[in-house]
Amino acid sequence: MALMSTQILSQKEIARFRNRLKHTMSVEMLQNGYHRSFSEFLFLLNRDHSRRMEAPPNSLISLQTPLEEDMGKLEAMKLHLTQAEEAERTGSWSSVYQERLLLAQYFSAPEDLWLRLHFFLSCTDKEQGLHSRPSVEARVCLAEIYSQQGDLDQAREHAELCLLLSGSEDMLDSSGQPLRLRVCQVLWRIYSQLADSLQGTTNFSEVLKMLHRGYVMTAECEDKHLEAHAAYQLGLTHHAAGNYGEARKFLTISVRIYDMFMDSDGLGKTYKAMAKLLANEGNIEETIQCLEKLVDVSGRKGLEQNLADACMSLGNIYLTWNELDKAAEYFQQGYESACGAGDVSLLQRAQVSLACARGHSLIKKYAADVVSGTPAAIQRLLRWKKSQECGASWRSADD
Repeated sequence: MALMSTQILSQKEIARFRNRLKHTMSVEMLQNGYHRSFSEFLFLLNRDHSRRMEAPPNSLISLQTPLEEDMGKLEAMKLHLTQAEEAERTGSWSSVYQERLLLAQYFSAPEDLWLRLHFFLSCTDKEQGLHSRPSVEARVCLAEIYSQQGDLDQAREHAELCLLLSGSEDMLDSSGQPLRLRVCQVLWRIYSQLADSLQGTTNFSEVLKMLHRGYVMTAECEDKHLEAHAAYQLGLTHHAAGNYGEARKFLTISVRIYDMFMDSDGLGKTYKAMAKLLANEGNIEETIQCLEKLVDVSGRKGLEQNLADACMSLGNIYLTWNELDKAAEYFQQGYESACGAGDVSLLQRAQVSLACARGHSLIKKYAADVVSGTPAAIQRLLRWKKSQECGASWRSADD
């Protein structure tokens, strides 16, 4: 039988098996002179232990693998912390922050958010290297995290500082995306969230200030779809604030961009907003033109809800003008679209409006016959009036 060769382990390797993993790594860091790395390493292990002790029984935190038992995480921390400390000794702050940024990105799992925040924040806690790419990227990552958590003040603070620090558009993040464009996108979302948080108040000036800042960011990040949406939001808010001229300006911008991209959904909602604005201004002719465009766009793309709304609005306009046949035509189309949309409330309104238009049309027709003196017409008008008093439908009057 062939002899099996065996490898003799060194004392250091034997100690790895005998001692707890965290103890072994701590000793190695101290032996190699990485005292600051050891201190941070121990601090994070103790913090994880405290979190677990304070967590309720059977909670997600208590069920997670303790940090001190996760070899992959411990190895990653030891590697990048010691490399960051080595870079700090030589004054290479960009390399220091790069190592910490890599650690933050390593802890990408939801349960490791506290570690991710720790390492992102550590990229921003010293003035040295403040303008370095890793430091700027860490700030925009922090802004994204705080924005998702709803901490908009913190998010805004990091994002606005990041915009100042990003400087040249040549600075790229880890994925190769221009950092300045990414910051502008984040700021747009933050300003939009801040504006949404103020909705429902009468403080339109503050809402508009946030929306205007967001609109400027969309122009800077060269995202036309974002710009169209931001212009749409501004148009709606200016309308609500009574600034009709400004509202029309931004809604027109939104229409132009959505039309350029043939975005039917965007065009539909913007034409709808524009029609309401024009109606409030008393500009009925332009309102009709706008609603007809909405009917055209919605009909081509099967946007039943928008189509029904537009047809109902046009029907009401023609009803007030006493153009009963045209009103009934649009109410009929609105009714059919409401059936397709499955909107019960809209369907009921369409039914009532259609019956009203047809009823007025019958009255007009019978009244004309009465004026001409036709006895049969007089009898039909009386029968229709009686049927209405009895609660019958308009159809029974035409039997």
